[in-house]
Amino acid sequence: MNTCIFCKIVKGEAKSWKVFENEDACAFLDIHPATRYHTLVIPKKHYTNVFDIPEKELQSVMTAVKKVCMLYKEKLGIQNLQVISNSGAEAQQEVFHLHFHIVPRKWGDGQNLKWNTHPEWVQDFDTMIAEL
Repeated sequence: MNTCIFCKIVKGEAKSWKVFENEDACAFLDIHPATRYHTLVIPKKHYTNVFDIPEKELQSVMTAVKKVCMLYKEKLGIQNLQVISNSGAEAQQEVFHLHFHIVPRKWGDGQNLKWNTHPEWVQDFDTMIAEL
């Protein structure tokens, strides 16, 4: 992928502030941070989203997510964070290289990820399960 910014970061062709790296994954600070230490974890190989990546490689990426979370807990005392990934434009994916956001959180940080919930859909759960 010649135009993918994350592929360029993996190749060392674009500047990044790496936090962690292993054979399959790379973690670096997000240049559009929502909070301090907002980090992206990506597979080194280009996969568009969670639907494209083989399970074995996804496991390695998730291991990297866990290692970064633990690093932040141990070194910085971060006890609260969100791990978020968007797959597809309708899910608000903006960079089409699979990535996971690690967003450290604290009271008063100005961030508010809140979903509109639909308790009325509970009545559809039996039908929804049957469709699977």
